[in-house]
Amino acid sequence: MSDTNAIGLHSGSASDLAEKLNELLANYQIFYMNVRGYHWNVKGSNFFELHEKFEEFYTDLLAKVDEVAERILPLGHKPVHAYSDYISLSRITEAKDVHDGEACVRGVLEGYQRLIELQREILSVASDADDEGTASQVGDYIREQEKTVWMLGAYLG
Repeated sequence: MSDTNAIGLHSGSASDLAEKLNELLANYQIFYMNVRGYHWNVKGSNFFELHEKFEEFYTDLLAKVDEVAERILPLGHKPVHAYSDYISLSRITEAKDVHDGEACVRGVLEGYQRLIELQREILSVASDADDEGTASQVGDYIREQEKTVWMLGAYLG
């Protein structure tokens, strides 16, 4: 009897990866709702530009929510799907009653920084497990989000 899953990864490694990916999924879900809230509630002289930018961000985050959840399935595990799980697993906390444009941008910046931190951890676990699929996915996310972090930092001055 083999100790590998359907895609040829060691079952223990796949389980570790699924656990980390569920943590990532939780962070993406909480961050998505935060950015959605910034989009709805932002006020100030940069309203039009930030309102549009936040929509761009949350649209991308929602796509990644689906991609992360669907990466957990080939590993032989189930993605979490309850907000109570998201809140307990997430390093990103809920942003409530944030409407100042600069505060919203800082919230987006901090959210991306937390995602990059977690995705680097996953990249290491995936590399150790010879899981090219997960490594490639989170590597692409990191590359893209590092540029976003730089741009948000430049925006804030």
